[in-house]
Amino acid sequence: MDPLDIVGNLHKVKPVFQPIVSAIKHNVIGYELLGRFQNGSDLLSLGPFFHDNDVPDEFKVEVDQHLLKIAITEMLESNKEGYLFINRNAKQLMVNDGEDLLQTLIMFEEKGFAMNRVVLEITEHDFDEDFEVLNHLLLYYKTYGIQVAIDHVGAKSSNIDRIRQIEPHILKIDTSIIRNQKSDGFQDIMYSLTMLARRIGAALLFENIEDDYQLYFAWKHGGRYYQGFYLSRPGVELDESLLLNVDEKVTKYITREKSLIEERLTYILSWEHRLKGLLSQWQGPKRVDSFIDAVTNQFDEESFRMYVCDSDGQQISSNFRKQANTWEIEPDKKGSNWAFRPYFLENMVQMRTWSRGILSEIYSDIETREMIRTFSYPLSDNHFMFIDIRYSFIYEHESLLI
Repeated sequence: MDPLDIVGNLHKVKPVFQPIVSAIKHNVIGYELLGRFQNGSDLLSLGPFFHDNDVPDEFKVEVDQHLLKIAITEMLESNKEGYLFINRNAKQLMVNDGEDLLQTLIMFEEKGFAMNRVVLEITEHDFDEDFEVLNHLLLYYKTYGIQVAIDHVGAKSSNIDRIRQIEPHILKIDTSIIRNQKSDGFQDIMYSLTMLARRIGAALLFENIEDDYQLYFAWKHGGRYYQGFYLSRPGVELDESLLLNVDEKVTKYITREKSLIEERLTYILSWEHRLKGLLSQWQGPKRVDSFIDAVTNQFDEESFRMYVCDSDGQQISSNFRKQANTWEIEPDKKGSNWAFRPYFLENMVQMRTWSRGILSEIYSDIETREMIRTFSYPLSDNHFMFIDIRYSFIYEHESLLI
């Protein structure tokens, strides 16, 4: 489509609305505004128009303003509650210092459409523009109650600091990235984004959800909002109906998750029971290697490495490492101090306080480069057993993968 044909025929530019679903109530809490061009009986996406760098930003602003006015008018006339998500790039916002958008929203606020119902989406790619000017403008918008969402979060990990500066209300994550990334790498990205969202008080919105696995992924990773064809397709009407029963889906997710948690706890209790049965053989640090030798028989299937540390994190035993089918002793590891590891001292204090074992999260072992977990257990108030669980065992038991 020729950009001039679009700008010259604004009466053919139509808004469509894609519902945003709440993870809390499983209902539609708002709509993302998208643009279409009526070509006969067809409605053609305006995506190519907005993403074409050769199209003047003034043209894009004019079309966006047209769509925004129609959309808000329709929401007011139909008494439709909820948020309206609108997309803008940095260059568009900076046309006329962002006043075009602001004045339009002020006009509709006077008609009853509160500004805190507007969620302004900008993409992470926009940070390549004049970031300080953009950040200042977004802060200015926030003073009016306008909410800010960062779209395509995670595309550039180097932008984490800038996201923190902006402090958006919402981080939008494209679930299609699940299909395009190695699972381990994307898990790391998701962990970082989840932590970032908690630190800055932002909600996670997962978009482009197209199947059950992606919805489950969004639910499992703390998504507060969901969006995608699997839930509801964009339409010309402000429709609140969904293509599936979200309540039913989430109930299944909860049942599955509880089952996996119970199974994982069963492993922990079993490992605790085994070690309790060996405590009568614990004779203190002087005979620690003999004690570990007895432990290897109880954890031959699960573990590939084990050792004992004191309450200061100092390793008082040799490493016992499984090579093929044989446990080998590495005396040179004695004297190593592991207190620098995150949560190491906190976990030891908890074990001593509660007299219970602790299973770590999955992490990458520095020596083997494999993903492992560590089960630790108090042998006394000052001595703690550490049993590293090999990845092949974890992989074979789904409950240990989460």
